Amino acid sequence: MDELARFIMLNVVERPVINRTGLSGHFSIELDYTRTLSTPLVDRGAADPSAAGTSIFTALPEQLGLKLESTKAPLDVVVIDAIDRPTAN
Repeated sequence: MDELARFIMLNVVERPVINRTGLSGHFSIELDYTRTLSTPLVDRGAADPSAAGTSIFTALPEQLGLKLESTKAPLDVVVIDAIDRPTAN
């Protein structure tokens, strides 16, 4: 489930995703969804944009019984305060 959360974070929602399922181990998962862009492209010849496919937010509960839930959580962050050029030895 950690790998699924990482995949969703990097390839779908582009936001931090935390696995809170409590499930461990390996699973064989097949998920059918259509990735939508945050800024959709307009296709002048396309029909209704909602007919493009199933969103990840619909596919997860319907196909896997999981849900993506927006919440606040502490995250590890790296902060760089300053940077200097290396000096010659």
